[in-house]
Amino acid sequence: MEDNGGVRLNKFLAEAGVASRRASDRIVEEGRVTIDGRKAVLGDKVPPGSTVCVDGNEVHREEETIVLAFYKPVGITCTSDPTDRDNVIDYIGYPKRIFSVGRLDKDSEGLLLMTNDGDLADGVMRSRHEHEKEYIVAVDKPVTAQFLDGMRNGVLLPDGDTTKKCDVEIVGPKEFRIILRQGLNRQIRRMCDTFGYGVVSLKRVRVMNIRLGDMKEGRCRNITKAERSELYAMIGKK
Repeated sequence: MEDNGGVRLNKFLAEAGVASRRASDRIVEEGRVTIDGRKAVLGDKVPPGSTVCVDGNEVHREEETIVLAFYKPVGITCTSDPTDRDNVIDYIGYPKRIFSVGRLDKDSEGLLLMTNDGDLADGVMRSRHEHEKEYIVAVDKPVTAQFLDGMRNGVLLPDGDTTKKCDVEIVGPKEFRIILRQGLNRQIRRMCDTFGYGVVSLKRVRVMNIRLGDMKEGRCRNITKAERSELYAMIGKK
């Protein structure tokens, strides 16, 4: 909320394109944010006219909402950490501050949404909404009906996590399509490993209504007005 006392800090940071509100809270907890030279704490508000810095660099709320579809190559990491020479922000080189919506592990490729809209990022990543993400996966041995049934009906992973039921279909002798509605860390690779399969390649081809299509690796594009309207409607954002 915003009143005469200012806007909540995590909302300010999200609208400045620093990170989603949840991730912004973590940045504040790490002591990386100041308000008028004072180290910020969780729950702070930013009064009008205040100077907010992240890692010593001043940030400003962005008026333009940016949503990009990016084809992430293998080897690029979903981080804004400048000490990581493979970070996605430096790779794209976008002229305004943006961040990734969720993650796609370094060994995987495909569609990654980039934005400066923290509310959008939170809405897409909120697990209870079970938004769909679609992948094409190649594995190291023939795909069997038993393997597909095991994958689609929920998998008990070694660390105790249990995956939700999902849609899985074969697309080649050693290749399958999978649609997830949750986002556990390295989920597909861990699911395959449980059944003795190794992942050779993993490509994300869709996030909700946004598709990778015929994009070239390493390229990005602004999503269309129609895509944006549908995406915002799916997360309940106008």
